[in-house]
Amino acid sequence: MMEHTLKKNGTNNRQQLGGLKPVLGRVALINIGIGAVIGTGIFVLTGIAAAQHAGPALTLSFVIAALGCCFAALCYAEFATMLPTSGSVYSYTRHALGEPIAWFVGWNLVLEYLFGAATVSVGWSGYINSLFQQFHISVPSALSQAPLRKGDGPLGLELTGSLINLPAVFIILAITAICTVGTHHSSRINNSFVIIKVAIVMLFIAVGFFYIDPQNWHPFIPENSGKFGEFGWSGVAQAAGIVFYTYIGFDAVSTAAGEAKNPQRDMPIGILGSLIICSILYIAVSAILTGLVPYHLLNVPAPVAVALDAHPQLAWFSALIKVGAIAGMTSVILVLIFGQARIFFAMAQDGMIPTTFARVHHRYRTPYLSTLATGSVAALIAGLFPINILGELVAIGTLLAFVTVCIGVWVLRYTQPDIKRPFKVPAVHFCCSAGVLLCGGMAASLPADTWWRLLIWSAIGMCMYFLYGQHHSLFRKAAKQNAANPASITEVQ
Repeated sequence: MMEHTLKKNGTNNRQQLGGLKPVLGRVALINIGIGAVIGTGIFVLTGIAAAQHAGPALTLSFVIAALGCCFAALCYAEFATMLPTSGSVYSYTRHALGEPIAWFVGWNLVLEYLFGAATVSVGWSGYINSLFQQFHISVPSALSQAPLRKGDGPLGLELTGSLINLPAVFIILAITAICTVGTHHSSRINNSFVIIKVAIVMLFIAVGFFYIDPQNWHPFIPENSGKFGEFGWSGVAQAAGIVFYTYIGFDAVSTAAGEAKNPQRDMPIGILGSLIICSILYIAVSAILTGLVPYHLLNVPAPVAVALDAHPQLAWFSALIKVGAIAGMTSVILVLIFGQARIFFAMAQDGMIPTTFARVHHRYRTPYLSTLATGSVAALIAGLFPINILGELVAIGTLLAFVTVCIGVWVLRYTQPDIKRPFKVPAVHFCCSAGVLLCGGMAASLPADTWWRLLIWSAIGMCMYFLYGQHHSLFRKAAKQNAANPASITEVQ
């Protein structure tokens, strides 16, 4: 059931919890998107996808993944200007598809943001350990690796013998402290990291261009091995599903709508602008990477370093790449923790989780309790789980969110055609359909174990909704009061 109304005193209760400070302009919003997107993927997944699936045609895979994200981004932009709140697709879904589905989506957004921050922190741990080793400093494996890994145990997990991934825990807690201090400070730090990593990526493109061997691009689409997904067009398609992970995060811009100076104007610029910039950089990097060395040599955790090592003239660039990777992943963690805290904030404002999490710090004007909760749980997950398990969960949670927001835009065009829409999705039927098909198809290609974990996670979430959320929902309370006193109805836009 779609919720259209809220009693005045219900609205006031939410407002009394405090407001966020609007300090973000269009440049800051674009940087939030870039900060969330350019990280682990560009430094790791590009080589694996090229070596195992697409070869030099990896550039086409990035184009396909970018198209799927583009359709979702258009839908995000329409919602973000129509409903400029901090809850991202959770808030959008509540208005379009009703409270139970909104809870389901909000609960699974945790997989994108909270688990996403944990995932990237594990990658950050790997790069920082590698950097330490250059200075002959080593962190014991018992304190730098996850105690769980993929295996034959329950839910596909088994023990490794390690205790905790301590560097991953450290960076999560450090970023949590920064996000708690204030949005303005977090934005300035993120901007700095974005400048560093984009500069290094662009330098790689500019320098690497002069060392390309065009023979490495032939054949552009290697012949299929006889197995689906191993080269040929099926390999290009499967690689698109893999590199999709690299685009996760542009939607984090929508979580900052409550702190945007002019959300109706700047949110579409932030969402679409960051996606376009990142797509161009990804496509360029994949072309340079496969041009520097034969694609089959890139099946390593650090493909950019391998490509540079193949050209002794570029040895000086190796250290800069590690600095860029660390800066890139740090800003990703910052944006994801920032985004998850705002989603918890929105859910708490609606009474779906305890309203304590909607408290805003009297000095910093941030949802500090939501931020602290996000960071604490993310640190625990980062310390215990390996990157491949976390990455699959992040991907499926994000893809479901993308599918839902595409459906939501479509539904509202029919159910509420007169709502003011400062930004409209062009060719809405085509764009929404394409977004659902592309993102849904990528989700369907994920391993069966990932779907089982999603079902268990979703079951836990729905139990929480029926035991707590629906009984404390401010919208349900307002609906009951409105039924008893129809004259008090206040429409929620």
